[in-house]
Order: sequence, then structure tokens, then C-alpha cells
Amino acid sequence: MIPSDLYSFSEVNIAKQIEKISFTLGFYKLRFHSLNGIPSASDTGTVEDFYLYPSGGTLRDCNFNIVGYYAKFDTYKGFVHPKKETT
Repeated sequence: MIPSDLYSFSEVNIAKQIEKISFTLGFYKLRFHSLNGIPSASDTGTVEDFYLYPSGGTLRDCNFNIVGYYAKFDTYKGFVHPKKETT
């Protein structure tokens, strides 16, 4: 089941968020529900910033500590940045 809340942590929601945001300074700034600084799939009442670095597939917390590795979003494993419209 895919969470309907974009802030519910999942690989599907990572992909949805990066489709809509800019790739800046080598990372995507994402927002997810969190529990003790770890992204959560359920609503915890807290939403925090996380940073996805595709040049290694790592997701980092607001202090830039690694909280996970996601091969699906690792450029060395074949991740391709989404195409964005330019105006």
C-alpha cells in the first residue's frame, strides 16, 4: 500500500518529492515525518528536513548524519535524475 501522505517515508515518496524539487549543491532537500531524527512512514506530528545525496545514495538528517542508503537513488547504481521542465 502506497501512503497517500507525501511526508510518509517511502522510496515512492522520495521519488515523488525529487520530481518536484531542485537538485542543489549535490543533494535534494526532502521532508518526511520523523521520530527521533529518523524518517517515519507514519504521522509522528513532526516533519523534518532530510538530504538525499545521489552521488552515493545516502539519505542524511538535518545534521547531515547518514540515516540510510538507497541503491535505487545512487547514481553509481544507475539512478538518473528526473527531467525537469525549464521555463
